[in-house]
Amino acid sequence: MGQNYLSRIVDKILEERLDASGAVLIAGPKWCGKTTTATQQAKSVLKLQDPDKMQGYLAAAETKPSLLLKGENPRLIDEWQMAPMLWDAVRNAVDERDEEGLFILTGSTTVDESSIMHSGTGRISRMAMYPMSLFESMESNGKISLGELFKNPDLDIDGATSDLSIESLVFAACRGGWPSSLRKKTDKAKLFEAQNYVANIYNSDASTVDGVKRSPERVKAVLQSYARNISTLATNKTILEDVASNYSDISEPTLISYVEALEKLYVIENIPAWCPSIRSATAIRSNKKRGFTDPSIAVGSLALSPETLLMDFNTFGFIFECLCFRDLKAYSASWNGRVSYYRDRYGLEADCVLHLADGRYALIEFKLGSNGIEEGATHLLELESLIQKANLEKRAKLREPDLLIVITGGEIAYTRKDGVKIMPIGCLKN
Repeated sequence: MGQNYLSRIVDKILEERLDASGAVLIAGPKWCGKTTTATQQAKSVLKLQDPDKMQGYLAAAETKPSLLLKGENPRLIDEWQMAPMLWDAVRNAVDERDEEGLFILTGSTTVDESSIMHSGTGRISRMAMYPMSLFESMESNGKISLGELFKNPDLDIDGATSDLSIESLVFAACRGGWPSSLRKKTDKAKLFEAQNYVANIYNSDASTVDGVKRSPERVKAVLQSYARNISTLATNKTILEDVASNYSDISEPTLISYVEALEKLYVIENIPAWCPSIRSATAIRSNKKRGFTDPSIAVGSLALSPETLLMDFNTFGFIFECLCFRDLKAYSASWNGRVSYYRDRYGLEADCVLHLADGRYALIEFKLGSNGIEEGATHLLELESLIQKANLEKRAKLREPDLLIVITGGEIAYTRKDGVKIMPIGCLKN
């Protein structure tokens, strides 16, 4: 690894994928560290966005894309989506050479699938990358491994303590997991990174992502509405009404276009509903929960600061949930994990369901302070009981949850007598 490189959870995943696949695609938001991470394992690099060489590269991609693939392997092709025809060239090279670990592709936007001929299935392995988790930014001490906890649910976590004060936690959420922000010398400069990221989205990226010109003011309004509704089940109608309060001429198709652009940029990433056959389908809320790939996007969109959030823990509770989702996605990537949420019309909920590829899962509630722990634990135990009852009545054949967890912004980890594990976000790692 390069000097001063902060290790990422995906380092090991990338290494394993290169051993198993001809090419690996790393996808995720700008500035999350994709290029730096890929460079640690690449033997040659092609940066399509290099302003001095970009026109030549794009011309070569149009006429003979195989020329751009020449170089020591693994060869990194950075921001490959600038020349979509390279996808088919890479897939063809992998077919012809029948070797593993030939190429690494990175991309900060999704690509119109119509511009490529083949999906790359079986040749190009896809992996997601997120901004840095608290463990990767060395703010979580990692005393509790989620992986070890899934292997041994009886693992003793009692007394593990977080080093993160509430002030440090709020600052970390406002700064975000952008690797470059950690190199800044002052807190003001670190916070500016997220503000700059958001400004780039509405001033440039939302229009360049698909060539559709979009009003920066309206993009900003959509981001602000999303931020105000973060970690909720707000509908498109709610967001449309919110945006229309300032821009009355915006239509739902236009709003959807803006949201889709932000999804292509990996800025917005909503949380899907978990809909097991516990109750009738009509009882389960199936709207997606509004989310960003990093909590600092919400903070920057609303021009909040650590000082204002320390005076408004209600708002920070929603930001905290976004931070927890970001970290759980990063931590569970090693096991091909995914996240969802559960909520029904009877008020029963689990803020997060963390699923592993082998079928194991944890029901999780996020509670910033100790006051909500009892309520969160009660929700989890009620949901577990409902699953057990449905299985007994043979209305469902559901695996019972492997773990019941309340993740907090507090200091001390412990296991309650009822088995629910209380764990500070500042103690977790993969």
